[in-house]
Amino acid sequence: MPDQTVIKYDPQGHPETGLQTWDPIPQDIITSGNPVQRGHQYYGTEEDRVISGVWDCTAFEQKRFPYDVDEFMLVLGGSISIEDESGHTETFRAGESFILPKYTDCAWKQSELALKFYFIHDNPASSAPDNAGDLAAIRVDHSAELPRVTDLDASQFMSAMPDMGMNILYSDPTEKLTIGLWDCSPMKRVPGTLARSELMHILEGSGSITNADGVVFNFKAGDTFLVPIGMGYQWQNDEYVKKVFCSYTP
Repeated sequence: MPDQTVIKYDPQGHPETGLQTWDPIPQDIITSGNPVQRGHQYYGTEEDRVISGVWDCTAFEQKRFPYDVDEFMLVLGGSISIEDESGHTETFRAGESFILPKYTDCAWKQSELALKFYFIHDNPASSAPDNAGDLAAIRVDHSAELPRVTDLDASQFMSAMPDMGMNILYSDPTEKLTIGLWDCSPMKRVPGTLARSELMHILEGSGSITNADGVVFNFKAGDTFLVPIGMGYQWQNDEYVKKVFCSYTP
């Protein structure tokens, strides 16, 4: 049976069908506008309740209420504003990314057509944490310097030991969902099988991922793609690479 392959994301959605019109946002939560939303789901696992893809929507505002999923968003066009319960508003524009933790009490405000890539995890069994009132949208600083990783295992590399950094910005209460920033000097990993599903957006550099069938996926700065769980996986970068990542480990 052929191995799985890397799924590359396109802001225009499926190459043949593009972005499809989705069901309307419920009117009872809309406070302004008559939004039309479209999208394409690139990846989903029903058992893990993980979905990921591309979405756009015309201008609208909605009522404040606790956000009902954990979601990572990379804004591709337009802008999205999130107002917290104190009235403070954070606006995220094209090229920026952010995280909305589940149970964040917030109002979504969008004054223009907005386009985004998304990664959502919905855990219906979770309950509001004790600090739910402190939850807020988390802005990802793409330019941040990262703490260095000091416990690397040399047996995992076919190259010399790299200089690697990582900063975890958010983990859900189960610690299965992890979102953060990662960077690394040139290196080549030992081939293996991926134990997680991971969405990656490359901020700097280039490299390749080879699956168990020898199919090579080349990536560069600006690319967004997902590696599905269970795929044969060998990472190689011949130059410095920095990425935003969103991973789910069952």
